[in-house]
Amino acid sequence: MNSPIVTPTAPAAHSVAEWLLSLIDRLLNAIGLETHEKTEEAICLFIIIAGAFLIGWMLQKIIYFVLRHAVKLRPSAIGQELLKGKTLARCCYIIPPLVVLALAPFALEESHSTYTVVVRIAGIYALFALAAGLGAVFTFIFNYYNTYENKRKLPLKGLVNVAIGVVWIIIVILSVSVALDKSPGLLLTGLGAFAAALMLVFKDSILGFVAGIQLSENDMIHVGDWIVVPDTIANGVVLDMTLTTVKVQNWDNTIVTLPPYSLVQSSFQNWRGMSESGCRRIVKNLTIDITSVKSITPDEADALAARYPLLKEFVDNLRKNNGLEQNNPGLTPINGTIETNLGLFRAYCCLYIYNNPFINNVQQILVRILDPTNGGLPLQVYCFTATTDWNKYEGIQSAIIEHISTVCGDFGLDIYSSSTLTVSEDNGKSGGTQSETKNDTSLNA
Repeated sequence: MNSPIVTPTAPAAHSVAEWLLSLIDRLLNAIGLETHEKTEEAICLFIIIAGAFLIGWMLQKIIYFVLRHAVKLRPSAIGQELLKGKTLARCCYIIPPLVVLALAPFALEESHSTYTVVVRIAGIYALFALAAGLGAVFTFIFNYYNTYENKRKLPLKGLVNVAIGVVWIIIVILSVSVALDKSPGLLLTGLGAFAAALMLVFKDSILGFVAGIQLSENDMIHVGDWIVVPDTIANGVVLDMTLTTVKVQNWDNTIVTLPPYSLVQSSFQNWRGMSESGCRRIVKNLTIDITSVKSITPDEADALAARYPLLKEFVDNLRKNNGLEQNNPGLTPINGTIETNLGLFRAYCCLYIYNNPFINNVQQILVRILDPTNGGLPLQVYCFTATTDWNKYEGIQSAIIEHISTVCGDFGLDIYSSSTLTVSEDNGKSGGTQSETKNDTSLNA
């Protein structure tokens, strides 16, 4: 005798489920297997759950297909970003568990224990799918805003990571409450006992989150900024910034990772101001041998002015104004005199730099003498290039120093060189001895 198709303990709730149990019963008899109520229920549950997931999977594919083609029909930046980040696909993950939850009451008795298990599993699956979908949406919003709207290149990735982390924490708490059939409020109350442990586990994330807010609000760092962090080997461009790390690509293409809070706790140098200004500073010291500095006559000044026409107007103006300096547009007064060769040389250096097409002459230009040292008299060149490109900057400052070093001899000036000369004589009777060290030109940055 066959066992009854539907018993008081069977999971069936509707005629469809009863028909399915009857079909399973006849199938087992046809292949010569003994029918058993629990076996029939297990097979029935498997078919129902598999069918529900299959229906959900098919709906997911159909809906995603429709959405994808709808986006392609009207191309836009948002649509391309949705497809590129697979945001639509991840949002569709929630469809299969929702179908299972919707079909469960039609296939199972709500009072049956199996119904509770299936609903709880499907509910937890739906919660995790919801978390994945929300994470995809947050990531899409970040990528779109960071690409098209974030003109200041603020480090927003840390904030997105925090939002996704908060979503997952909430989802995990809700999932545990569904699995245990307990109120989420009770679970949150119990979490207070683990607060200390959580603080230790998420210490870097919490500090990174706070540091990220400070860095963003104070506009301290952007992705793409060149930064130098003292006491570390970080000296390069910021590639990325998350809750726990700041990635810096050094000038030698090595990657350095730093915790964000290290940038807040100590000082660091940001070269963004230089990049945005469009000019870069040159500060170079040329050490002059002080013994070569001397007074010059008007004829000597005229000879130098004839050789270097830039000086002619300067010399004539000084003589007309009894030595008073004249202003140049966009520049402090030409720093020089016509009484000494060094004064006239300083004036020439100022005029040469001011008229150099690679120099930004609306910025400060200065050629000045620093405090004398045992090595000589430092002459400092201070100006700004009209570009921030590294290669061009190095070429411009090298050319300026090379030119200045070359022409200083025409003004009767010598670049300082250290030498030691010892001469020993004994009333002209003994032979002299001489030792000379190797000349060392001093050119300091």
